Amino acid sequence: MLRAFRASDGLLGNQEIAARTNLPKPTVSRLTYTLTKLGYLTPVPRFEKYQLAPAAMSLGYSALANMGIRHLSDPYRDQLMRETGGAVAIGARDRLSMIYFGQSRSELTVGVLLDVGSKVPIATTAMGRAYLWALPDDERAELMREIKEHAGADWPRVRDGIERAGECIAKHGFAMSAGEWHSDIHAVGVAMKLNDGTGPYAFNCGAPAFKFSESLLKNDIGPRLVAMVRKIETALTGSIVRGPQHKETSRKIRSSGGKVARIAEGIG
Repeated sequence: MLRAFRASDGLLGNQEIAARTNLPKPTVSRLTYTLTKLGYLTPVPRFEKYQLAPAAMSLGYSALANMGIRHLSDPYRDQLMRETGGAVAIGARDRLSMIYFGQSRSELTVGVLLDVGSKVPIATTAMGRAYLWALPDDERAELMREIKEHAGADWPRVRDGIERAGECIAKHGFAMSAGEWHSDIHAVGVAMKLNDGTGPYAFNCGAPAFKFSESLLKNDIGPRLVAMVRKIETALTGSIVRGPQHKETSRKIRSSGGKVARIAEGIG
């Protein structure tokens, strides 16, 4: 129910919420009543609609407070931002998107308007592709099926981009997206999985295309982001945990000829 409210929304009525959630309208009416009593929704009787109440924000802030990786990565992200002039973020999966829960940008990072809470698609962004290739085989295959269903006729193009990202990760340690999400945005992405079993999470570093050429992404920005993530892993665990995951990803891609269809059998 709470997911039905988006950043661009003002007010939503029961009928609109029902359409977005695919729940029966009587069920929606009961839930909006309950959420109002709990303080998560504020009714606006004049329009017979609701808006998110301040108490709803506490859920997000509580989640952020419990993500130690967000705070620990702050100085590393800030340093890379200063060195490259790109915006540097960390994100986690939310359905078919990655949601930013940490972001470093300044007046240097012109043209990058994303902030904490922003969502970017998994399939076409560097952050999302890095996350995708960090998943175990079975989880990746399931997510790929969901992406295929969502992509529809655009699936061949989306699949090819994911393939290229996997090959780039195997060779260089990072994923790239050069104009594939937005034509004027270029970025690299690197995933990280913690020893406590949480994640994977993924970092990115991006900027307008005129600032980050594809050559610069591959030869400078990408290696810098990989180095940053390795430093964060060392700070978190006391030892670099990169080896097994990265080598296994490389092995899978090489053995499959770089084809997603062979790794996630039956996706096409």
